Amino acid sequence: MAIELILGNANPRFSGVTSTMLQVLHEQQKYLKLAVMGKHNLPADVPRLTFCEVAKLARRPLPDGSWRVFHARRNNEMIQALILKHVFKAKIKIVFTSTAQRHHSTFTKWLMGKMDAVISTCSAAASYLQTPPAAIIPHGIDKNFYHPPPDRAAAWKALNLPGKYGIGIFGRVREQKGVDILIEASLPLLSIYPDFTLIIVGEITSDNEQFVTRQKQILSAAGLSERVVFLGKQPFSRIPKLFQAVSIVAALSRNEGFGLTVLEAMGCGAAVLASQAGAWPEIIEEGREGYIVPCGDVTATRAQLETLMRAPELLTIMGERGRRKIEQFYTVEREAKELCDFFKTLI
Repeated sequence: MAIELILGNANPRFSGVTSTMLQVLHEQQKYLKLAVMGKHNLPADVPRLTFCEVAKLARRPLPDGSWRVFHARRNNEMIQALILKHVFKAKIKIVFTSTAQRHHSTFTKWLMGKMDAVISTCSAAASYLQTPPAAIIPHGIDKNFYHPPPDRAAAWKALNLPGKYGIGIFGRVREQKGVDILIEASLPLLSIYPDFTLIIVGEITSDNEQFVTRQKQILSAAGLSERVVFLGKQPFSRIPKLFQAVSIVAALSRNEGFGLTVLEAMGCGAAVLASQAGAWPEIIEEGREGYIVPCGDVTATRAQLETLMRAPELLTIMGERGRRKIEQFYTVEREAKELCDFFKTLI
């Protein structure tokens, strides 16, 4: 088998990392023959290999004598790759993508020190690395999957929710994602601007049930339970439809790696309100596609959210600017080509 690129896929839970891998791999197939190690969340048409199959395959180099590339995005994938290389003598070059905006643990630093190359996705994440990354390659999205609706008002109406305009926050419902920040910031504004309804889209795990119950109690006390709707976990195929229905997407994480949510929202033509986390300050131009607020700052969030709610006619313009920026700088096609061009330098 002339597999040139092996992608790690060690986490059974669907996450942002999983979404990134799935969106980019179909484009990478245009440049390199690849397979994914691990079956989690994979479409039926994606080539996959078990650990044992990779160990057997990669003991031999490619027909031209070159080595394969193993791309890891998680610590456990780095560990798997190192075992393959040093225990099973696999002929692989290991690349790790570091997106975390925090100081890495001693163990993670040790793992990264064993990599053949470390790359990052934005300058903020790169600043936490002891050694500058070999490349900075921002994520992209599938602009055909995430695209503006023909009629946003009709898309919102199809959800059968109150009001004319939607505000959405996406991702697993937990404190880290700033759901509580958005709710607290929205409380007085939803009374002033009755045309807006807030939807919260994402899985509620058992360890976050108390957090969600507390938020619902706050909403009930304010008489706003019908104006803030928890939609729960949604099928991946439905997510673009929800982005297309809302006019504003809030991404208020207290910390983030890169953060695809903002790209997906902009791809669907929504205005964005994001915290100073992930790559968002590098993506959003203040007042053009949306606004940036300090992490955890309710007052600033409320002020900028009201700026957006006060002039709904401008939301379409911001959304159009965001869509153009995606098409120019943040497509999955661009990401795939840059990744594969880099991998070829190692092969």
